[in-house]
Amino acid sequence: MKRLRYLAWLGLGLWVGAVVLLIPLAGKTSDAPGTEATLNLPRSAEVTRELVREQQAFPGTETPVAVIVYVRPTGITAADRAAVDADRSAFAVLSRDNAVPPAVTSADRQALLLSFPIAADNKHAPAIVKQIKARLADTPAGLATAVTGSASALADGDEAFGGVETTLLLAAAGVVAVLLLITYRSPVLWVVPLVCVGLASQLASGLVYLLGRFAGVPVADSSRGIMVVLVFGAGTDYALLLIARYREELRRHADRYAAMAMAWRRSFPAILASAATIAVGLLCLLFAQVNAARGMGPVAAAGIVVTFAVVTTLMPVLLVLLGRWLFWPFIPRYSPGADPGIVAQHGIWHRLAERIGRRPRRVWTLTALLLAVLTLGVFGLRFTVPADQIYTKPVDSVAGQLLIAAHYPQGTSYPARILAATGSADRVVASAAAVPGVSAARQVDASADGRWVRIDAVLADPADSAAAEATVDRLRTAVHAVPGADALVSGQTATTIDVRRAADHDNVLVMPLILVAVLVVLVVVLRALVAPVLLVASVVLSYAAAMGAAAWVLQALGHRYMDPTLPLWTFLFLVTLGVDYTIFLMTRAREEVGKVGHRAGILAALTVTGAVITSAGTVLAATFATLTVLPAVTPLQVGLVVALGVLLDTAVVRTLLVPTLAIDVGTRFWWPGRPVHVLPQRRPSRATVDLAA
Repeated sequence: MKRLRYLAWLGLGLWVGAVVLLIPLAGKTSDAPGTEATLNLPRSAEVTRELVREQQAFPGTETPVAVIVYVRPTGITAADRAAVDADRSAFAVLSRDNAVPPAVTSADRQALLLSFPIAADNKHAPAIVKQIKARLADTPAGLATAVTGSASALADGDEAFGGVETTLLLAAAGVVAVLLLITYRSPVLWVVPLVCVGLASQLASGLVYLLGRFAGVPVADSSRGIMVVLVFGAGTDYALLLIARYREELRRHADRYAAMAMAWRRSFPAILASAATIAVGLLCLLFAQVNAARGMGPVAAAGIVVTFAVVTTLMPVLLVLLGRWLFWPFIPRYSPGADPGIVAQHGIWHRLAERIGRRPRRVWTLTALLLAVLTLGVFGLRFTVPADQIYTKPVDSVAGQLLIAAHYPQGTSYPARILAATGSADRVVASAAAVPGVSAARQVDASADGRWVRIDAVLADPADSAAAEATVDRLRTAVHAVPGADALVSGQTATTIDVRRAADHDNVLVMPLILVAVLVVLVVVLRALVAPVLLVASVVLSYAAAMGAAAWVLQALGHRYMDPTLPLWTFLFLVTLGVDYTIFLMTRAREEVGKVGHRAGILAALTVTGAVITSAGTVLAATFATLTVLPAVTPLQVGLVVALGVLLDTAVVRTLLVPTLAIDVGTRFWWPGRPVHVLPQRRPSRATVDLAA
């Protein structure tokens, strides 16, 4: 035991060193590369190629644009025009060109429109927008105003997602603290896993900064936010599993170091398999076309690796060094030779195991049918994101777009952008103007080297409509056919098209890769083929049911429109995180089957893991639910889908479907291997014998 004590203090010293090195870097993740305009776009899509070419030909083209709309339903007055002219002069100092073009009057004479590139980059755009809004507060009575354009969109995004990492960190920590306090019923014990997981979050942030700074990994705000949620959710799951085994072993060992050594040996394979599944699944995102997904993979995987290391090395050290009193008032005492049996320790779960074990085929069949019915809800979703469905509350950039759409051609706010060779400018303009669905086309700029021109094509339909997407497809076909033009088309509508098509590609390619990764991990852990295939199938069914159940809830909330990339995110999280509970259950089942036989072993595993897995699932679901605190629809949808999916995994799939299916399949479940004794055979308790009856 002296050696274990020495290793414990040595491990603590190493972690102190890691904290000293990485914690100072945690606050610098926002400085890591990750703000490029192409970060969220598909790698090889036309819209990405156009943007890269435009940035080279027109330095500063990424400058945000402020669009200000003035509306008086009864018609613009002379006083209104005078006020707008005064604003135009005042805004000149905020313009990149030190001038603002004249206001454009709408055809119905009810609106005026100012538009100019601001004298700021993406980071400082919100401050400029704030100054514009302050000026607009003094407009004549009855004249409605709104600020939209890319500058206003950046300002709204900054307000919605500014400090997202801190917001999610505090929300996740609060939720985890409350649930751990309820789970352990101890005023002290919950502090240890919470401190460890919180520390893992900060260490992971420091590592992510290094990846972004020196390895070229793009670090987006959304990636950091998701990493925080994953760290708290998965880390708490691992902590619950380890502490549950530690509590068991404290009753069997007088020395707490020996108890921890046995608990660590028994829980480590399951935790390792879980972390490997999540990390490998996340790294599958490197094969995605959408850059946002590719950047998310290594960032979130780094968080999982750090969390695994903290929970399996630092937390055991803290638990044994602090002693048994952490469990007060329910301190597990050493009871040599005492075996209270499964009934005494897990009465509720024992009774549930007995009931489902009587008719396993009926239980798993009805459960599978229920999940299949839930999947039907997914047909009510629409995989596109209208401009007015981005946020959960009204924002100025969306209000401005709606005002412009009411008084100007629908595509005025976000025209299609064409970049073409200078010598073909007139022909490209003529081809674009002749496309059905294009209201007007005109050249707006030429590059300093004389090689390229920029052409705006105003669409007749709203930029986020299916009609506008069809128009952009026709527009691309038309301008691509102009000889020597080398024309490329981008813009909001083109971006929507390219992102959705890339997302469809990623769904077809990356989703199967994730399943293969999960299958391989399960094969290695369980040393079987039949069981992993059935378990992967159960996880896929659970994912489909979660999407369907969430769809009904989202429709009730008025958020049926879903980002095309969201199915891949939710699939990744639900499959890799959902299989955690199956791994926890089946690794214990393999241990128990080697002692008391197949049927009794499956039910005994369900009985002894029921409470801890349910607690872990509740914590993980609640942690992902913290994403709903952000005032944006996509985080709300991710949080809701994953939370519902995790609850389905723990309450239905792991509790009813998997155990009864395993019993019904019989010993073939473990083919081609078979469980062997993990520990020396011991006579089963009376409760275990009852389960085998």
